[in-house]
Amino acid sequence: MLSGALAKQYGHAGLPEDSISVKLTGTAGQSFGAFLARGIAFELEGEGNDYVGKGLSGGRIAIYPPQDSGIVPETSIIAGNTLLYGAIDGEIYLRGVVGERFAVRNSGALAVVEGTGDHCCEYMTGGCVVLLGPTGRNFAAGMSGGVAYVLDEDGDFAIRCNTSMVDLEPVTGDPKAALDNLRGDMRYHDAARLYRLIENHARYTNSARAREILDNFDSYIGKFVKVMPTEFRRALTELSAEANDAEHVAGE
Repeated sequence: MLSGALAKQYGHAGLPEDSISVKLTGTAGQSFGAFLARGIAFELEGEGNDYVGKGLSGGRIAIYPPQDSGIVPETSIIAGNTLLYGAIDGEIYLRGVVGERFAVRNSGALAVVEGTGDHCCEYMTGGCVVLLGPTGRNFAAGMSGGVAYVLDEDGDFAIRCNTSMVDLEPVTGDPKAALDNLRGDMRYHDAARLYRLIENHARYTNSARAREILDNFDSYIGKFVKVMPTEFRRALTELSAEANDAEHVAGE
């Protein structure tokens, strides 16, 4: 919560984007960037441990390996387990592979990562996760909200996804369409949302994987799968219908 002069100037919405930017190198300990507030950006050239971005609250985190490390980011671990646990807002971009339970209980953060272990998006209730690489088993267990876009190059994602609460759909739409709000109605604008998030990933981590996909997006878009919770879609549809009815009544 803001106080004093900052509260008077910015209210409770938080600081303007990138008001505070921190560049770090090396290996971060547990819970790097936990509860990071809006307007604060952490950039780490190195690697993280478990619980990166725990409770993320509007800030931005980017982690990427050192240029002289000699590793292949798409197949190398960049951070540990249970990242983005309980996040409510903000963004995280990880150039590399992470461990198990990525984005568990995420309720509003945006995330891009290049591979995960088991149980990704477990109990997720909001936000958006983009996977640019392979996932482990039991993806989307208990996922009741938000969406995920998964690059399924081998065509076997369906057998690793827990579909008890979600549907798997193609990614459609115009990737260059205007999209003011990445957290807008997630029934629509999938291609544009996906393209924008991958653009962000390339900008903040210099990901070669992201740039390859952007440069060849027409050939990649058909390889992405949208993970959409069934009850989430129903709720969005009902809310939209109620809003339309209210507008109709007000216009009479």
